[in-house]
Amino acid sequence: MADDADVIVIGAGLAGLVATAELVDAGKKVILLDQEPEQSAGGQAHWSFGGLFFVDSPEQRRFRIKDSHELAMQDWLGTAGFDRPEDHWPRQWAEAYVDFASGEKRAWLHAQGMRFFPVVGWAERGGYDATGHGNSVPRFHITWGTGPGVVAPFERRVRAGVARGLVQLRFRHRVTGLARSAGAVDTVTGEVLEESGAERGTASSRTVTGEFSYRAQAVIVTSGGIGGNHDLVRAQWPERLGTPPAHMLSGVPAHVDGLMLGITEAAGGSQINRDRMWHYTEGIQNWNPIWAKHGIRILPGPSSLWFDARGKRLPVPLFPGFDTLGTLDHIMKSGHDHTWFVLDQRIIGKEFALSGSEQNPDLTGKSVRDVIGRARADVPAPVRAFMDNGADFVVEKDLASLVRGMNALTDQPLIDEAGLRREIVARDREISNPFTKDLQVMAVRGARNYLGDKLIRTAAPHRILDPAAGPLIAVKLHILTRKSLGGLETDLSSRVVAEPGAGPDRGRPVPGLYAAGEAAGFGGGGVHGYRSLEGTFLGGCIYSGRIAGRAAARAVG
Repeated sequence: MADDADVIVIGAGLAGLVATAELVDAGKKVILLDQEPEQSAGGQAHWSFGGLFFVDSPEQRRFRIKDSHELAMQDWLGTAGFDRPEDHWPRQWAEAYVDFASGEKRAWLHAQGMRFFPVVGWAERGGYDATGHGNSVPRFHITWGTGPGVVAPFERRVRAGVARGLVQLRFRHRVTGLARSAGAVDTVTGEVLEESGAERGTASSRTVTGEFSYRAQAVIVTSGGIGGNHDLVRAQWPERLGTPPAHMLSGVPAHVDGLMLGITEAAGGSQINRDRMWHYTEGIQNWNPIWAKHGIRILPGPSSLWFDARGKRLPVPLFPGFDTLGTLDHIMKSGHDHTWFVLDQRIIGKEFALSGSEQNPDLTGKSVRDVIGRARADVPAPVRAFMDNGADFVVEKDLASLVRGMNALTDQPLIDEAGLRREIVARDREISNPFTKDLQVMAVRGARNYLGDKLIRTAAPHRILDPAAGPLIAVKLHILTRKSLGGLETDLSSRVVAEPGAGPDRGRPVPGLYAAGEAAGFGGGGVHGYRSLEGTFLGGCIYSGRIAGRAAARAVG
């Protein structure tokens, strides 16, 4: 029986597009499958802010940021906290990825037409010691064009492959099984779903109109993670973080369901580190939702005061933008699954960015004029829309009214005005002196030592209760599902590993089976370990997709 293609790629997200593009360059014939309509090509990367992790980049050097491979590796290992036998391949992937981010990554992407916003962001600052979690320096490079700008060069290469007769695009094809012949995975079966005009991100029909079966010499799984499947998120929730939240928002559409991971596992693949996840603690309900339970993440500067559900300030160093997983751990031990930012208009205008390509039309549309307009505005238009329409925003002129508004958003009035006022007044007293014992105030002043933060991301220290800085703002924050950090275990050629054993020979590759992107834990089954340095998810999809495509191309001859 003749093969239908050289390689079948399952999933038309970023990793799948990259793998397919690399196969096209090698002259291989590819069938690219995805259960969603063609308008959803690019997957979750399309919705992203487009942040990429580079080390010692031209953008960093222009801002006098001294970065190095050694510093980045120190930060990665201190953040990942690898401590399991299963971390054999993830650790090797981490070392290889930092080599890539320190080496050819930026030049390779630049050669394909990608460009980057000149100001480098500083995400996941950590706040511990030098060997602990966090980025020691700013490394978050925003792609000009945000998520669509990341997807574009690879989608362009894939569509060129279609024009050359090398790629068959098979959207509305939902995979239900993988099968072997002579020991190698070479057959993909599933259901054909009815055509759908559903807009990107919205729910599409699951009506089955037929079946399919395709054969190839190799199969690459790039089906994404589990963030849209709250039942699976809760089933795999780590014991170390206690009971899963009763209420969560979704940072991804419902079709990001993780079902392909189980199908691959049934075919003999090893899935590891299921309990390692990356969910955000600064989620807000989208006032203009695209998918069910649609949440948006606030990308905060360091000045907002962060309070738990009862109005107690979060402990050091759980400041905005410092330690996502540490904050999640603290929240889950608090007895409530929501928290609050309290700030003023001066802070929100300079420090709030919203994650997502659709929330950043200036950057997504590559408009220099609109970017300048955002910088000059008291409050950027997308943020102002949430202030005016968002269900989680309370905007008032005085603290008493603010507290009443906060308590109106919860089942019980948990915030005591006197206690909240005491916390804010105490912090405000520290502002009037160049000396302070408040480590968040120190962090704000330290952030402004970096020109990029001083220009566009960190407000000058001031009293939050100063009427001139008002009105006052409170934002109710929810847990927002996003990324699964574990996944299919892969070796450094993106081959899915089976039959785990002990030591460096943990298992052998499943013949013909590869995985990349979030389905593979962004490489190895968990390249990030327990925590992420941010800007590393899109890059992990790109790098692992490139490795998988090139390795499969070599293997099929």
